[in-house]
Amino acid sequence: MILPQLENLVKIDDDITSDKYGHYPDKRPIPALLDYGLILIDKPDGPTSHEVVAWVKRILNIEKAGHSGTLDPGATGLLPIGLGEGTKAISVLLLGPKEYYALARMHATVAENKLKSVIAQFTGDIYQRPPQRSSVRRATRIRRIYRFEMVDQYDRLILLQVVCQSGTYIRKIIYDIGEVLGPGATMVELRRTQVSNFLEKNNGFVKLHDLADAFEMYKQRNDDDTKLRKLIKPIEHCLEGIRAAVIRDTAVDALCHGAQLAVPGVVALPKDLKKNELVGIYTLKGEVVGLAEALMTKEEIEDNIKGVAFSMKRIIMKPGTYPKAWRTSPSSQPSSSSTLSPTSSAESNTSISPSPSPTTTTSPPTTANSSS
Repeated sequence: MILPQLENLVKIDDDITSDKYGHYPDKRPIPALLDYGLILIDKPDGPTSHEVVAWVKRILNIEKAGHSGTLDPGATGLLPIGLGEGTKAISVLLLGPKEYYALARMHATVAENKLKSVIAQFTGDIYQRPPQRSSVRRATRIRRIYRFEMVDQYDRLILLQVVCQSGTYIRKIIYDIGEVLGPGATMVELRRTQVSNFLEKNNGFVKLHDLADAFEMYKQRNDDDTKLRKLIKPIEHCLEGIRAAVIRDTAVDALCHGAQLAVPGVVALPKDLKKNELVGIYTLKGEVVGLAEALMTKEEIEDNIKGVAFSMKRIIMKPGTYPKAWRTSPSSQPSSSSTLSPTSSAESNTSISPSPSPTTTTSPPTTANSSS
């Protein structure tokens, strides 16, 4: 499996990876998948989003899970849930659009042409103040409505399709439309059908009872994880909306310990990488290491042999997943000149510095710049 964000990258150097550590995203064993997984839950009507997350944790017997984008108790539809370390990645989904289908009731009969005219006024950038019962501060803010259409109408009931920016309150839009028209309007039902790159028509949403059945089957037949794998995606899928850079195995653990990514640690890049662009940092196997901001363009990275290319903003991978490859220092403070050990192993093209003496500290380098 090649992730879409890893296609068509420009290779600036060659390197190989070792199967002794890490996992290809689609070949992770179930325990690892439960730590770097994503479930597209079809939230039922009734429970809060936090209750659904708690049920998922109980079903899968895991300690850590989190959702992206809260749905009200009465709303249904897509609730993306990240598992384990995957909770650090799902916030990226907030950068993409969301699609809703809402059923609204007008408080009086309104002509169709007048209704469509008002709906058109709510397309594009709008000012919106969150409703009284909301989880954010009630300050007026700008939200973008990409598409707003009336799908159907029956008497005073209207079915609306809304594609909007994250953080838009559909209930408030319907209320405001009612105020503009005069008689008023109330939202009756709401279903979310898209979050960023995940659409209901392209991705099968997961029912809670199906998840419970699949995990119970996995526990009873430990060698049969087929059904469970269909329901849990690798967390890397939620990062398809942002572009990617690939690094050497020898640079991975230094990043996990807080180092920045230097030029020699980079293997592949987007062909038109821009400064200040948010990108995902990946291993040669396709595992996400973290999120970073580009400090150089592709051309600058190709033209330089040193310097910090990416500033790490969030680390997703656990330290120790890949072997330590930086040199140790006799000082307890990291040195700005610290570097990773050179690569030389015939099997993985990497080598690891020998273990330090008892008086030597193992502070990570300030940059991850190992090259082969």
